[in-house]
Amino acid sequence: MKKSNSLLSQLILVHFLIIACLLYAKSPGVTIKKSLGLQSFDVNYTISKVRTAETANGSFIVASSYEGILLGIGYDGTILWENTLSGFMNHDVWCEDITGDGVDEILAANADGAVYCLDNKGSLMWKFKQNDAPMYSVCVVRKNGVPYVVCGGYDNNIYYLNSNGTLKQTLTSSSYSVNSVFPGINAPDITHIANFIRKIKKNDGTELMVVLGANNSMQSPGYVYVFDVLGGLVTPAVKIGTGKPVGDMRICNINGIDEILLGTSTHVNDASVVKIDPFNLKEKQPKIDISSIRKEVGAPGYRVSQPEIIQNGSGFQYFILHGPNILLVPENMNIDETEILKCSYSFNDIWKDQVTGKIILASNQSGGSDIHIIDTTNPNWKSEFVKLKSPGKTQSLLDNTAVVNKEMSNFKKPDWERNPIPVYLLHENSTDISTSKYNSPVFIPQVFMPRVQDGATWQRDTMSNEVYRKKRDKRHKYILSEQEVLNMILPKMDKNGIAYWGGHGNDPYFYSKECSEKVVDAAAGRHTVLIYPELQDNTSNFDFVLKDLIYPLATYGKDKNLKLFIRSKNIFWQGSVYLPMWSRLLSGEFARVFVPSMEETSDKTMELSIAGRMGIWASGAVDSWGSRAVPDNASYDRLRQNSDQPLDNHFLRQLIYAAANGAQYFDNFTKPNLFAQLLAKGVLYVPKRSEIVSISPVHLSMINPDEHYLEDGSEVKWLTKFNQKYEDENHFVFSRMNGSWPGAPINEWDFSRYAAGAKERRLNFLPSYKNGMVLITPPQKGVFADKKAVRGALTYYLNPIYKNIMKEYYTDGKYYYSADGKQKFDAKLYYKTIENDIEEGANKLPLTVTGDVAWVVAQTSTTHLRLTIIDGGYINPSDKNATVIFHTVQPIKMTDLLDGKSFDISNSTNVKVDISCGMFRFIDIEMKSPL
Repeated sequence: MKKSNSLLSQLILVHFLIIACLLYAKSPGVTIKKSLGLQSFDVNYTISKVRTAETANGSFIVASSYEGILLGIGYDGTILWENTLSGFMNHDVWCEDITGDGVDEILAANADGAVYCLDNKGSLMWKFKQNDAPMYSVCVVRKNGVPYVVCGGYDNNIYYLNSNGTLKQTLTSSSYSVNSVFPGINAPDITHIANFIRKIKKNDGTELMVVLGANNSMQSPGYVYVFDVLGGLVTPAVKIGTGKPVGDMRICNINGIDEILLGTSTHVNDASVVKIDPFNLKEKQPKIDISSIRKEVGAPGYRVSQPEIIQNGSGFQYFILHGPNILLVPENMNIDETEILKCSYSFNDIWKDQVTGKIILASNQSGGSDIHIIDTTNPNWKSEFVKLKSPGKTQSLLDNTAVVNKEMSNFKKPDWERNPIPVYLLHENSTDISTSKYNSPVFIPQVFMPRVQDGATWQRDTMSNEVYRKKRDKRHKYILSEQEVLNMILPKMDKNGIAYWGGHGNDPYFYSKECSEKVVDAAAGRHTVLIYPELQDNTSNFDFVLKDLIYPLATYGKDKNLKLFIRSKNIFWQGSVYLPMWSRLLSGEFARVFVPSMEETSDKTMELSIAGRMGIWASGAVDSWGSRAVPDNASYDRLRQNSDQPLDNHFLRQLIYAAANGAQYFDNFTKPNLFAQLLAKGVLYVPKRSEIVSISPVHLSMINPDEHYLEDGSEVKWLTKFNQKYEDENHFVFSRMNGSWPGAPINEWDFSRYAAGAKERRLNFLPSYKNGMVLITPPQKGVFADKKAVRGALTYYLNPIYKNIMKEYYTDGKYYYSADGKQKFDAKLYYKTIENDIEEGANKLPLTVTGDVAWVVAQTSTTHLRLTIIDGGYINPSDKNATVIFHTVQPIKMTDLLDGKSFDISNSTNVKVDISCGMFRFIDIEMKSPL
């Protein structure tokens, strides 16, 4: 009997152990896949950075999420602890023992301007902050065995901190910098930010501090400075031989000597890794030229080259993470002898555990929630890496997309909805939409022209403006005659027309006006779309371009289906376009010609650009507006260009949001097939201006923009423009837009926060606008209104519900103004007035939506609304929950048009809507009575 009971007990115990193991296997952070060469974990967060920390019992992984959450993670995938810190991103993380107890502390350089110090349990020990400039780099260096935390950020200083977080010493970059600015640039000269701070050891163990100084995020690699700890420069500054900005700096011990490895943050065409011997700085910098094997490493894109050193038999080899590739480069750095391992994903970061020698990869850049551990001592690791799968959110994206594709095949457009209006994709057909019942989307082929017209064939040398007479785009060869241009463009024209670059901000004159007019004539009423990327010149010189080229072309083509697709940057559509020289565009004279679009790479103001483009469209100044999807859209910090997302889910949601807000022209480098299919099936409803009913009754009208506002919003590449005194004394309506603020918190009084719901200067492609889209428009009334404008009143174009409820405020980007122009108001003091009106105005809308989602509502019939809701996590998607609040309408039915789900509307002030990771819902709402 006792034996039986013992056996029964053992069976019960085994049973419970099995259940426990099964439950554990489904919990966050546990191993999804395990092999001798590779382990993969799902940790539920998109991990941006990985490090390792040491304890008495070994090491563990320290990870920083996209949201700035720090996590301790065991090598078995267990989440040991979490700390949200400030709620803003961490630009750098460093782990080292600074208390002398043999256990590492964790240091985080945060975008809120602080350095946070945590113990190995994740508890905050101290915080250091001097000002609001984001902290960018942190490290630990020692002088005579005494540890100092060294940190630096966008205030152009470096701080030595004692181990308790108190300030020991300040090092200003202007006291030693040799970083210079280009002629004509309004940015501080001979100063820099600390792109990286790291330590290096001499042969006797003495530690030195290495600083990589940078002042531009795209056009200059910067310099390396080596310091005696708490002392001065050990050697003169060394210019980095990459030619492009550096996105990764590591100190690696190579054959017993600490050396500096630097990897670029740039396009694959310029990618490289260089090595610097800090003790022999005059030595030529050996270079691993990744650009020379660009065909082998995959599609063109922007990537950070991250180098490490691993053992290779009795020697070593360079281990370089570059996009989805691991490059194994021999000691001689011969790129031709490189072994290339390619998997399906690119990753946000890489770290080598100095205790175990294992390589840790952060989450994949498509919004994954994965961490991968590679054991390079195991022969299986290479094959395992090539076959690597991404568990967690990435798999959810794939599964959820498959569900949408299946549901879409059964979709039938509701009878009460009109047929879709045309949406124009400026590229050749990339997907099968042969089953489309509607004339949408319309594909307009775009011809790529690396060679453009030789100015001599149209006497460009006689141009009266010297600046634009001499301008040339270095990426193009100016060698074609007019006839040769036509011979290359016209054969590419099809039944829908043709699209091509008419010029660029570097040079708007790729072709003479007469040459472009001949293309328009040949199109004979078909679309001719001239694309003008990066037009960003606020000087009087551009007034010449407008009068000499742009306006004459618009005049010639306004009745011939010419579209001038102005693909500008930064704050153009809520800033530069309001300069007097652009008044003819704003007047509505060329409403059928101009198409406002954006090139938002490097920008951190996406929530403003969509309000600006929509505001100009809604005003009647233009009849259409556009958008764009390109890989480097995901780059908010050019020094860390993790813009190699193999999944196009974030682009898909960005395009859906634009189209749901009425955009009709799309110039896409990345072409999500599902976007075209949603249009072709009529699943994605593209509204007319008069159908949108999610626009706030409050709108902000731009007057002649403040000069500093324009400068601040345009200088996104220069990194050294932080000025705390100016920041404290000047409170802008739109602020913190220059290159000094990546990931930084937005001011309380900033329009982006109180109107758009943004909290930081990052990738706000999918803003919440919880009280409705607050348009940025041309002035409608008062002394600022253009009385001669032919476009008419804003309310003429909007839905009838707005006829008597619109309220207008005026700004130049810095101040608010009264309608008569006699009073101006400080943004910090006045914003509450507007915020309150926006909140009250929401009650006049049919409904509003709260949650981390983007949303749009359009009226599709007298008794039906179409609600589009989109997961708002651009590159950190996740399951979302939104709340729909009804105001002026009473719903009687609320149904998802794809999956058929019927929502509970018994409490119309609190209708819950779930959105799957990376997805969207298209919801029909039937109203009790007509709107």
